[in-house]
Amino acid sequence: MRQSVHWSTRAVLREARDRYAASDPGLIRLMAGLRTSTAIALALIVLALLSADPVHLVAGAMAAMVSTFAISDRTVRKQAITLALALPFALLALTLGALLHGQIVLGDLAFLAVICGAVYVRRFGDRTTALGMISFQVWFVSVFVGATPERLLPLYGTVALAFACSAVSRFLLVPDRPGLVLRRLRGAFRARLGQTVTAQTRLLRAAPGEVGDVLDDLRQRTARLHEAALMIQGRLVVGTPDEATADSVQRRIINAEVAAERLTLMLIAARSTERPDTMVLRLPHMPVPAVAPWSEQTDAVTATLVHDLNILHMMVTDPQGVQHDPALIRDRDRLLGYRESEHIPHDATPAFQDVFHGVGDLAREVLGLRMALDDPDDPVQESPAADRSRAEFDAENAAIADAEQQAAQDNPAPSGLRRPTTRAALQVTVGAALAMTGGEFLSSQRWYWAVLTCWIIFVNTSSTGEIVVKGYRRLLGTMLGVVAGIVLATLVGSHLWLSLVLVLVAVFLMFFTAPVSYTAMSFCVTAALGLLYSLLHTYSVAVLVLRIEETALGATCGIVAAMLVLPVRTDQRTDDQLVAVLRKIEAAVAASIDQLGDRSAPDVIDTTRELDDALSKLRASTLPLTHPITPMRERREAARYVVAILETAAYHTRSLATTAELVPSGSRVGADPRLAIMGRRITANVDTIVAHLNGENTTAAIESSSGIASMPETDTLGLPAPHTLAFRVLRHLQRVDESIVALARPLNVPSASQKAG
Repeated sequence: MRQSVHWSTRAVLREARDRYAASDPGLIRLMAGLRTSTAIALALIVLALLSADPVHLVAGAMAAMVSTFAISDRTVRKQAITLALALPFALLALTLGALLHGQIVLGDLAFLAVICGAVYVRRFGDRTTALGMISFQVWFVSVFVGATPERLLPLYGTVALAFACSAVSRFLLVPDRPGLVLRRLRGAFRARLGQTVTAQTRLLRAAPGEVGDVLDDLRQRTARLHEAALMIQGRLVVGTPDEATADSVQRRIINAEVAAERLTLMLIAARSTERPDTMVLRLPHMPVPAVAPWSEQTDAVTATLVHDLNILHMMVTDPQGVQHDPALIRDRDRLLGYRESEHIPHDATPAFQDVFHGVGDLAREVLGLRMALDDPDDPVQESPAADRSRAEFDAENAAIADAEQQAAQDNPAPSGLRRPTTRAALQVTVGAALAMTGGEFLSSQRWYWAVLTCWIIFVNTSSTGEIVVKGYRRLLGTMLGVVAGIVLATLVGSHLWLSLVLVLVAVFLMFFTAPVSYTAMSFCVTAALGLLYSLLHTYSVAVLVLRIEETALGATCGIVAAMLVLPVRTDQRTDDQLVAVLRKIEAAVAASIDQLGDRSAPDVIDTTRELDDALSKLRASTLPLTHPITPMRERREAARYVVAILETAAYHTRSLATTAELVPSGSRVGADPRLAIMGRRITANVDTIVAHLNGENTTAAIESSSGIASMPETDTLGLPAPHTLAFRVLRHLQRVDESIVALARPLNVPSASQKAG
């Protein structure tokens, strides 16, 4: 009994660990919060031992915070160099802030120059971005603590000590090692993928009455797998040592996700009495497909598949264990052989043969993920199947590198005022000038909060609408944080160390919540400020209310600047991103058709990666349109509808590209004339939509199709049998075609049938 409870506890803890790992890929949020909090705690402890007063405690805490979170270089060596270079920049900013203290005009002009330069130098990379941010923040610290020339020397020591504590935290106590983060990222994705494979096994073994519940669980697992993949791709920039590794890992994750989704659809089709709609996995309201009764033949095939899925689950969750077991290595190679139709049971129905192929595809992508993250001390066990897969992966990586190099040559970066960093620098400078002027009228001593808000809402935004949303979130978080700050300051009173502990907790939560909720981050910042003001003996309810007023002013000034200075309207940006997504779909479809017709064609998976990047940017640019505060409800629903359609088109485009990559040599699928016909129609419809979005005067209209079965060529060639490769390719093409046609209505693009009517 005790042993049973022990194993049950372990299972619960393992499940909780896997869930958290998947929600915080690479533990990046957790480690960022711990690293910054540790640096601040060290600085406070050392300063307290030196009997520093509250002013230096606050200055040291703020300097330790900015010197820790601002640095984001990929390698430890580069981080150390950036931190060393940042110290003289910080001391210079502190000196200028102190020397210009009290000189309103000259001080404001110098501060605006620092703000403009800090934003502009982002174009040069991570290091200059960090140096600019640290310079701005340390100047802000000098204003916050009221630095003067006679107090400079002890403040130099405080800032230098804070940087030293940041180094100890970053390199010793809570090390920021890209290799470690990369392993955690892999673990997070494996956790979600393992959960998906477990749900697939349950679907395969479920009784007819259980299929509905199992399918709901599988939908949830698939959605979480997709969320984890997107989160990991967004964090690879800080989790990998170089861009080549990041690209390789990103590619492997995309392929594994697509392979898992395709295997799920194959399992649903194999268990159904009729071909289910491909959206049954994505839409909860889709009816549960009718389940075919088991027979003695399917029981035997199912038993084999259950065993194979268990092996696949081990490959996902315990790759090292598989590597050191000869029997499991043979099982792994058998699964890889399914891709070439090796070892598939002869008595399996066509639907179940597709499932075996899907298992082989997913096994190959799991192996590819491990090869992309090879540990030199524990490499993938070589075998003919593994060697063949490694050669395929090497060829893919070489094709990607060539394509990216050519793209960089063909599409040079914009220059002059068209450069995003130049535009942002001018916008934030104008906004900060307005915030300074207005802030002085509100408070001659607290005006800097308006400037800080204006600065922050321009970070990681690209359009006026995004700036509006970010300003709203900061104001909301600030208002809630003021309430929390009043409560905490009242309860804590003058208890120094209790206040500092609560500030550390707030700082940790600030960095822990920043990637997922800007409102929560602003709440934590403002709550911590209430405690800091208590330490500086400047706390009052009026001060925190003033904080709200300055925040609202700063957000308003930032929005006004974004609207008046080289504005990028949300409509313009979303249209540009929509065009980019459509062009990526068009390119991926064309590359897939070429790949199916000519095995010497270049790799096509890199086009789907570019499609995912473009779709991610479109989602971000439509956020102002889909946000709950948007007053135009019809427009909000239209934006959501367009994004949903494009997500469906992107899914089938990815599946088409992956299928094209896996087509065996000698296949005649590419010779089917329907591929070229549908490809030309997709291209023509994309051109029509793009012309409409660009405001071109054109008479072109959307050309729709009633499906593969109605094509004249089908009368001659016949409809491919379900579950065949040709049917899969045509089905994906048809779904992409239907999605592009479906965009006509929300985008008000005329169709050929409307013009004919």
